[in-house]
Order: sequence, then C-alpha cells, then structure tokens
Amino acid sequence: MSSPSFENHYARLPERFYSPVTPAKVPRPEIIKINGPLASALGIDPGSLESEDGLGMLSGNGVPEGAEPVAQAYAGHQFGGWVPQLGDGRAILLGELRHEDGSLRDLQLKGAGRTPYSRGGDGKAPLGPVLREYLVSEAMVALGVPTTRALAAVSTGELVYREESLPGAVLTRVASSHVRVGTFQFFYAREDVEALKTLADFVIERHYPEVAGEENPYPALLREVIKRQASLIARWMQLGFIHGVMNTDNMSVSGETIDFGPCAFMDTFHPETVFSSIDRQGRYAWINQPVAGSWNLARLAETLLPLFSEDRDEAVKIAEAEIHEFERIFNSAYFDGFADKLGIERDAENARALIERTLGLLAGSKLDFTVFFTCLTRFQESKDPADLPFAFEGDPDWSGWIDDWQELVADGGSGLERMRRSNPVVIPRNHQVEAAIEAAMQGDYSLFHRLNEALLNPYEEREEYRDLELPPQDDEKVVATFCGT
Repeated sequence: MSSPSFENHYARLPERFYSPVTPAKVPRPEIIKINGPLASALGIDPGSLESEDGLGMLSGNGVPEGAEPVAQAYAGHQFGGWVPQLGDGRAILLGELRHEDGSLRDLQLKGAGRTPYSRGGDGKAPLGPVLREYLVSEAMVALGVPTTRALAAVSTGELVYREESLPGAVLTRVASSHVRVGTFQFFYAREDVEALKTLADFVIERHYPEVAGEENPYPALLREVIKRQASLIARWMQLGFIHGVMNTDNMSVSGETIDFGPCAFMDTFHPETVFSSIDRQGRYAWINQPVAGSWNLARLAETLLPLFSEDRDEAVKIAEAEIHEFERIFNSAYFDGFADKLGIERDAENARALIERTLGLLAGSKLDFTVFFTCLTRFQESKDPADLPFAFEGDPDWSGWIDDWQELVADGGSGLERMRRSNPVVIPRNHQVEAAIEAAMQGDYSLFHRLNEALLNPYEEREEYRDLELPPQDDEKVVATFCGT
C-alpha cells in the first residue's frame, strides 16, 4: 500500500497538548468492514487497505509513513463531576488527511492500546462498541446529521476483559477534528492562557476561518460553536436519537456528533427516555439534551473568558450574551425541523402548539416514534386511513388532531416533499444493532453488513428491508446500552 499523505497539524502544537504514542500490536487482525467511498474521498485506494500494510495501519500493527501518532490531552465534566485530566485513553490520532472537498480530517484508531491517559485501563475496545459506532455513525451520515465517521472496523484476534472476556476490535474513526470542550477545559484549569489562545486559533483556522478577521474573533468563535451545537442537538431530537453521554469531553467544537457509546434511537416515544446504563438520574434523557448542551457550552464560554477581555466583568458579560442565544437558536431549529416532519408551514400561527400537542399524544399513545412519522408521510400521500390506523379507531384526541394537522399542511405538495426528506423509513434500531453484535460475537457478520447496506438510504422504502423498519417485539426491546470502556 502506498502510504496516505498525512499532515500532522495537531502534532505541531506545543507538547503539552498531547503525548506521542505507538499503537499496540495485535495478534491476528482481520478486516470486518472497509468504508470504500470514504477511503476514496480521503485519497486512499480502498483496495490498498486490505493489503498487509493497510491492515497494519488499521489494526495498529504498523505506523504508516508520514504519520505521527499522538494521544490528545483533555479534561471534562462527566455527569456534572469535574475530572481535571482525561485524554485519549484508548484512542490514537495518526494524523490528518486532506478530504476531496479540501478540508482536513483526523484519522484516529479507537481501541489501539494504552496511552498516558488510560488511567489504569487496557486501552482496548471490545467488538460490540466498535460495530455499534460503525453502524450508528455511518447511519447518521445518511440521515444528514453532522458526525464523525467510520473508515474501517478490524477484529484483533485477542480477548478484551470487562465483566467477561470479549473479542477485541479497532475502529478507524474520521473526524473534522477531535478538539472537545474538554480540551479547552484542560488548559483553563491550569490557567494556561497561552495554550488557550493557541487552541482557539487552531480551531478558528481549522473550522471557523470566517471569524479570523474580526477585531476580537474569540466571542465569534463561541457564537459559531453554539450555532452548530444547537442545530445538531435539535436534529438528534427530530430523529429520536439519544446520545447517552453528553459530557464536556464528548462535545466536539466542530459541531459533529462524537463518541457513540451508549447511544440509541427511541422506539416507543417518551420524552424522558434514557438508555445509558450509567445515566441513572436521566441527566441526558431525550428531553434534557438541549439543557445539557447549553450547560456544556457555558463551560466552554468560561474557558474563553481570558480571551474575551482583560476585564473579567466585561468578559463575563460577553459570554453571557452569547450563551443566552443558545435557546433561541435551538428552538428555531427544533420547531422548524418538526414542522418539516409534519409537513406544516413553519411560520403558521399554531405550528409550535401543534408540534407540542403531537409529541404529547405520541407519548400518551405509546407509539413508535419513527413508525409514526413514516405512517404519517404515507397517509399524506395516499389519504388512505389504513396507513394511519391509530387515528381512525375512534380516539377523539387523534381524530381531532388529524383535522387540525391537515389545516396546517403546506400547499402544493411541498409539505409532502419535506416529510419525505425528514422522516426516515429505517434507522439503526437498538434490537437490530444488538442482534448484529451478538451474531458477530459468533463470527457471523451477515446482519451487520445487511444493516449497513439498508442504512445507506434511510429515506427510501425498499421491499427487501421491510423487516428492518419494524419496531421490536416485547422480548426484543433493549432497555439499557453500555459504553464499552
């Protein structure tokens, strides 16, 4: 394999930003899945990744020419509790590649062994979390959600010990960058203003070059991160997605979804739904995600105070003004997105009230979130009551809702088109992901590959994937998910 053309901008930052590391070697690596289109977009021949050198790079058995592997340092609030040093405990940044669109993308190995930040852990990844992240992150791409991506999944031929022994794997993750809110917190906690400025300038150059020319670009940087995060969280919620661990070290300043641990898509809708086995208080429930996001962004704003103004009071005023914009930006994106899902006029007088009423009825009726919107889209096209049976079975709440909804649906077919673009038919349902993982544990990857294929076009109805549209039976429901660390 000819080595990819690595650039190493992060490794050119001061040494306190990272630790040089070497990935751990594994005994018997085997390719599970290569993301061919993504490889090509990064200037890599997909076939070369299946060569001995390619497999060496993807498994950690060989450092490609030009790469400078590092583990990044960061801190963070985890479920509200401050941890002054975290860092990449099982992930290694190989370097950056130039995407075909001209932007830089990080290439990172997850599960590649111990680093100085492993905190006593082995730095390895079990097979299950690797397959989950591959499936869900690539599904998010197809769903139109900003996200990190999966270039490859590789089994390692060794066991990883958690509560039990599990097969090991390595995920090759691609991201616009891996700079987190927690990266800023790491230096703020150490009162390292020089490093904060260096990091902020790095992020501006990498992600927000449009603000570089402003008289004070740092409030503008915060403003842009808030915009992206508010829109991102609104998009999650419109798909019934629950991240599960919205700690500050799991929030990317690029505005991408990152760290797919105990994430899940809701089946039966309820706003207080939680899946993460460690979120016992519901801090990151579906309905609480905007609150968590705003809180995280307030922590980012704190770290930038020294860059806003030498006058602390003035800096706080600037930060508060920016943070207060989160709610407005989020609400606009949230309600506009749900208006699209319902096919109603965004600026209709009663649009927000209808959206809230819809979600209330959904929760009360214990309907499947994705199936409801799929059926609604079909009904809007067919006008056949059979496509919306729950609304025509004598329930006065739903029958009245149908009439009020129809009054607000956009004219001229535009409402239906927006519904088709906003309401996926197939999502990575928890029970199917778990079934794919269980089969893979026995060496059978057929369901994993089938799910990947189905999720490439989630808004298209295809007969061969009808079974993947179905919500779980009672004995198939997944009630808790795990992060795998």
